[in-house]
Formats: sequence, structure tokens, C-alpha cells
Amino acid sequence: MTAHERQSAHEAVGAYALGVLDAADAARFEDHLAGCDACAEQLDEFMGLEPLLANLAETPTAVPNPAALHVGPSPQMLDRLIDEVAVKRRRRQRRGLYLVAAAAALIIGGPVVATVVTADDTTSDTALPHPNSTSPAEDAFFNHMEDKVRATDQASKVAATVGTEKKDWGTHTVLELKNVKGPLKCNLIAVSKTGEEEVITSWAVPKWGYGIPDSTREIAKRPLYVHGGAAMKPNEIDHFEVRTFEGKRLVSVDA
Repeated sequence: MTAHERQSAHEAVGAYALGVLDAADAARFEDHLAGCDACAEQLDEFMGLEPLLANLAETPTAVPNPAALHVGPSPQMLDRLIDEVAVKRRRRQRRGLYLVAAAAALIIGGPVVATVVTADDTTSDTALPHPNSTSPAEDAFFNHMEDKVRATDQASKVAATVGTEKKDWGTHTVLELKNVKGPLKCNLIAVSKTGEEEVITSWAVPKWGYGIPDSTREIAKRPLYVHGGAAMKPNEIDHFEVRTFEGKRLVSVDA
């Protein structure tokens, strides 16, 4: 596929979602969609416009030509719908930035009273803070965890590093996970010296995985960083386990 054809395929996502492509163009777009994460994400956004389209369809209008009932949206209507998706995406991203900042303050500072600030939908994009280059979990792992222990499971080949930080309320824990492929749903579990267990945090692993050095996907080459808290004190924890929701242990790391 040439660069021009790829660009055309990217631009077809709106028309495909609205059902205005002919059969041949729709088939070509579906072939493109199978290998394009960006278009798949944008298509999900357009699916949220179905109620709006339904309202438009139910609105009584004078139709001078019955054949017009079978004509797709005009270019002007299509542009309006695309703009609506863009606005909704920007609003959600703004809310996400504020929530991430609040979560970082809560985790790093401990269990204090927190005030969550959300952005008003009319806030200017230029007034927003620039997002950090790393996640709160990654920042805590590299900048706040003095004690780190690594292990690699010989059977699964999954590698994990667990960092811990003592808190008044228990133990702040960050996990770095590598060489794990999905799709999976997993827990990080703290096991005490007396055999008690606490789920520290949970996450999903996409099919392409995390920390896969030879992956063809750039995002899959990066490790996963997640964090959470245990009520146990650091000296009460014997080890940590990464397990699937089905109970399969992927890797165990000493405390």
C-alpha cells in the first residue's frame, strides 16, 4: 500500500462508521483496520455517535425527493460528526490528566485526605499542565523505591522486579513486569510470613504483552509498571506473587 493509499485509508474511518462507503471501499478499509491501532481507536470513538445518528434519523424533515432517504450524510454533516468526536476526546483527555495528577499525589504522599480536581469542559487546552513523560508508578519505581528485588520464573520466563517503600499505613509497592504475553488478567499478591495474602493491584495484559524485547510493536517492548499498597508492614511480607485471575503463578519475588 502506498503512502497516499494509507492516508486515504486513515481518512475513511468516519465514512466507514457512518456506513456510507460502498462494498469495495469498505472491504479495503477493513483490511487496513486489521493492522492499524490508530484507526481502531478512532472507530471506537465514532461508535459512540450512534445515539446522535438515531436522533437525526427520527427527526421529521420535509423530503422533496424520496430517493434522498437512501443518500448518506452530506460532507457538511460528516464534518460536524467528526468534530464532535474530536471535542469529546479532548474533554476526556483533560479529565484524565487531572485524575492522574491527583492519584500520583495520593499514592506518593500516603493515605491522606485528597481533593480530586476535574477540568471544566470549557477549560482552554493551553492552560493545561504538560503530562509527565512517565507514569506515577514508573516515577515511584525509579525515584522512591530504595528496596528492590528481582526474579525470573524458569518455567514462564516472566521477569519481575518489586520495589517497596515503608509507609505508616503499610507498604507502598511498585511492580516492573517483563516478558509477559497476553491476553491475561493478573494480580500482584503479597504473602505474609504467616501465609496470609493480600491483593495489592490488578491489571490486564494485552495480547502483544509487555517487556518483549524482540516484539514488532514498540509499545510491547516497554515493561509494565503498576503500583498499589498492602496493609502489611514490609517486615511482615515473605514474598510477592504475580498470578493470573485463574490462579496460575507467573513469577514469585522474595520480599
